[in-house]
Amino acid sequence: MDDVVAFGFTVDQISEFGLKFCIPALILYMIFIIYSHVKESKAGKYGAMWMFLALGLGFVGFVAKEIMLYFMEK
Repeated sequence: MDDVVAFGFTVDQISEFGLKFCIPALILYMIFIIYSHVKESKAGKYGAMWMFLALGLGFVGFVAKEIMLYFMEK
């Protein structure tokens, strides 16, 4: 599969780049959006905690997987 080339990169290189840089960038953007919702709704500290917990739970699995892979490869 290394023979497939797009813009000078192999498919493996493009997917590795996407997993290491694009998805974390989207996660940071989602955190910004959650923060914006917290600020607009004027939810206190307790409400902010629940909003981050409920809305941010989606990417916790991705982050946990990356942490486990890091320690398993060491």
